[in-house]
Amino acid sequence: RSVYDDQPNAHQKFMEKLDACIRNHDREIEKMCNFHHQGFVDAITELLKVRADAEKLKVQVTDTNRRLQDAGKEVIAQTEEIIRCRVQQRNITTVVEKLQLCLPVLEMYSKLKEQMSVKRYYSALKTMEQLENLYLPRVSQYRFCQIMMENLPKLREEIKEISMSDLKDFLESIRKHSDRIGETAMKQAQQQKTFSTALQKQNNVNYGRNVHLGRNRILESKNELTLKRTFEDEDEHEEEVLTAQDLVDFSPVYRCLHIYSVLGDGEIFENYYRKQRRKQARLVLQPQSNMHETVEGYRRYFSQIVGFFVVEDHILHVTQGLVTRTYTDELWNMALSKIIAVLRTHSSYCSDPDLVLELKNLIVVFADTLQGYGFPVNRLFDLLFEIRDQYNETLLKKWSGLFRDIFEADNYSPIPVANEEEYRIVISKFPFQDPELDKQSFPKKLPMSQSVPQIYMQVKEFIYASLKFSESLHRSSTEIDDMLRKSTNLLLTRTLSSCLQNLIKKPHIGLTELVQIIINTTHLEQACKYLEDFISNITNISQLTVHTARLYGLSTFKDARHAAEGEIYTKLNQKIDEFIQIADYDWTMSESDGRASGYLMDLINFLRSTFQVFTHLPGKVAQTACMSACQHLSMSLMQMLLDSELKQISMGAIQQFNLDVIQCELFASSEPVPGFQGDTLQLAFIDLRQLLDLFMVWDWSTYLADYGQATSKYLRVNPSTALTLLEKMKDSSKKNNIFAQFRKNDRDKQKLIETVVKQLRSLVNGMSQHT
Repeated sequence: RSVYDDQPNAHQKFMEKLDACIRNHDREIEKMCNFHHQGFVDAITELLKVRADAEKLKVQVTDTNRRLQDAGKEVIAQTEEIIRCRVQQRNITTVVEKLQLCLPVLEMYSKLKEQMSVKRYYSALKTMEQLENLYLPRVSQYRFCQIMMENLPKLREEIKEISMSDLKDFLESIRKHSDRIGETAMKQAQQQKTFSTALQKQNNVNYGRNVHLGRNRILESKNELTLKRTFEDEDEHEEEVLTAQDLVDFSPVYRCLHIYSVLGDGEIFENYYRKQRRKQARLVLQPQSNMHETVEGYRRYFSQIVGFFVVEDHILHVTQGLVTRTYTDELWNMALSKIIAVLRTHSSYCSDPDLVLELKNLIVVFADTLQGYGFPVNRLFDLLFEIRDQYNETLLKKWSGLFRDIFEADNYSPIPVANEEEYRIVISKFPFQDPELDKQSFPKKLPMSQSVPQIYMQVKEFIYASLKFSESLHRSSTEIDDMLRKSTNLLLTRTLSSCLQNLIKKPHIGLTELVQIIINTTHLEQACKYLEDFISNITNISQLTVHTARLYGLSTFKDARHAAEGEIYTKLNQKIDEFIQIADYDWTMSESDGRASGYLMDLINFLRSTFQVFTHLPGKVAQTACMSACQHLSMSLMQMLLDSELKQISMGAIQQFNLDVIQCELFASSEPVPGFQGDTLQLAFIDLRQLLDLFMVWDWSTYLADYGQATSKYLRVNPSTALTLLEKMKDSSKKNNIFAQFRKNDRDKQKLIETVVKQLRSLVNGMSQHT
């Protein structure tokens, strides 16, 4: 180690010591060789003596070996052949034994591969089970068996993945085609129902005997067409697939169920399947935002739901435990709640009665289809009764528009009929009977206007439309009859009544139109009994039945008549006010014109012509209108005299006003409307007459002396009224007699007026204190 030390000259010292060591060893070797040299020489000498003998022996041995080799060549060859054959025989026997053990394993594995290639996964699992339990343990020492053993779990996982992939494809497929499945199932249920109904009708000879003739023919022809179309469709599509089993390949579900059951994961598969189907159920139950706009939107929605539950029902019956009745019932209850909520929401947007009716038909087919598969659908039929109310509302809105159009188009004049044919056309639409009118010759006029038969026909059309919804609801004829009557009552009491009330209030409806409206409502009211007969004929329910409802049309038309009568009174009063407004009296005139005012004569002429139109009205209505007009005219004239803005009234103005009141009294006495007893109509102007007589005669002493007595000549003159008018005359007298105050007659008259005013004031004050 010192050689590698850092000491100086270490290498040189090492080499010197090495040389010294070598010289010592050389001296020792030389000594050893010198010591043994003699023995070595003796041995060499001995070997030289033996060399000759050794060479002879070698020649002899070589010759002997050559001869032996030549003699044993054939024996050796035969012996080797025998050994080789025996080894082959032993190997063959061993191979045969081993192959007999391995061949079944290889055959089963080959079979497994073939089953995998043709997607017979359930059989492949059975083959794997046999390999693992029976065949592979016999030859487990071979490496290929170990490879097989390692591959089998991978093959199982591959089968699970493939079967699950097939199941996912299946679920996706039925999700896409559930509407087709449902449509097919609904069509089949509808055809079955149509066929059963047709057979029932054919077997029931008395069916619909009392149904209205036109309606019966329509229904019969419709049923014949339906039957014919059903049989034609059955003949044409005899080989058409109509079942879910034929429309859907359920093999992926069966395979996946069997595979997972064999692998011990059946519960996992069941949970997965149910979870995925619940998700699909939520997607199926989710409606489109614009579903309520078209029938196709509802049809697709129902078809998807039916398709979903048809598949589940099939799975329930063909598999054991994958889905249970409890599971399907729970799923259906959840779906039913969602369906009802969706239909309530979307149907509320439907304003078209035809669309609501289509929706009802779809719901009925939907319910009948699912009921055929064992699902309870009572809640759907309960929902139909809610939708029926909405359907009636849409019908009422539609018919409200129809009624408005009819009223707008009406000319509000009696219907002219030129001949028998036109008369027949009218009475075919409206049940009108009048023996007196029948005796008249053509041409003649029916009392009602054109809107009456149109309204009557539209009410019948409404009953037909309402009946359409009641069909197929599995309700008795009595219930249907009750529904129709309630719907018709709503039409009459709400829709038609509202249209009539609005019509009466319209500004362009004049007195002539109002008179015709009263006549129209009278005839419509009389026609209500025919509507009741019409409903009874449709439903085949007698009106004598205890629970049969009655139509409320009588009250509707009575209310309309009362409103029209009130409007007549109002319009008459308004017209009177218009004439009064154009009155132009000179309240300071010294003398009257000697004739009645022009505005008043025009007003009286207007009233005469108006009351002539009232001849078609019931007597009491015309009399009430005439009395109301006279009372309003009297009151308006009285208010004109007592107007606070009128400060002065001359005697000449009083005389002119008296002439106008006389014309009013003459009009009242001329009996413009027949039926008044005595001077009943003239009494409308009695207050004015007594007031004017008091001022014309200037009989204040009699008035003041007899005031408060039942036999007073001026019993209807109120002291406050007389005082107001007298003060206006006093002011006028003062103004006109400023420069004639020294005339004795004028001074006496002025004093008399002042005296009467004081006495009237005392009477008025006494009355107020007494009050």
